Amino acid sequence: MLGGKRLQRVMILFTLCCVGLAALFFYSQYAIMEAGEGRLYTDVAAVPARRVGLVLGTRERLPNGRKNLFFTYRIEAAAALYKAGKVEHLIVSGQDEPAAMRDALVESGVPPEAITLDNAGFRTLDSVIRAARVYGVKDYIIVSQRFHVQRAIFIADHYGADAIGFCARDVPQYAAFKTRLRELGARVKVVLDLYLLDTQPRFVGPPEPIRLDSGSAATPFSEQPEAAQSL
Repeated sequence: MLGGKRLQRVMILFTLCCVGLAALFFYSQYAIMEAGEGRLYTDVAAVPARRVGLVLGTRERLPNGRKNLFFTYRIEAAAALYKAGKVEHLIVSGQDEPAAMRDALVESGVPPEAITLDNAGFRTLDSVIRAARVYGVKDYIIVSQRFHVQRAIFIADHYGADAIGFCARDVPQYAAFKTRLRELGARVKVVLDLYLLDTQPRFVGPPEPIRLDSGSAATPFSEQPEAAQSL
């Protein structure tokens, strides 16, 4: 058995660890919510125009074969932005999802030439960093559900990008419980990724600046200000 003093030290250490973890958890939730303050929009008419929108990926269907409402509502929001003239081009970013996202956007009236597929958006962090490093975009509109957009803006801020968010419709709580629960952990992880682990995208690749209809490209990464080049 542990001696009295040794047990006391163990209990103090355990308590400090618990306090530290709790502080990290609550800081992560608060900081990420604050990151989106004043930069989240739900009314397409109120969204400031940007040349490019970044649509964060999710699978089209759930494991049971039913439609994924997160997917449906993100496509709906992205198409509304384009049709309202708020963006000229959309990056659909994910791993296996971008082709389905493009097809759904085309069905919604977005021309295929106005869509770029980013198949290396393995995580939200990858999608945000690659928007600048690969596609030369330093200011853009992030499209996803509110909780997801907040985290993406937090990442963009860390790397000096100028992002705002257009929030897709939220999925009913009964259908989104597991996703919202995972989000709590994802917020803690992204704080660790940015401030402790310096996590980088799994794959970056060479720059591929987006060519816009006007004939001009989004600002190439090599010409972005120093803050954005840290991406």
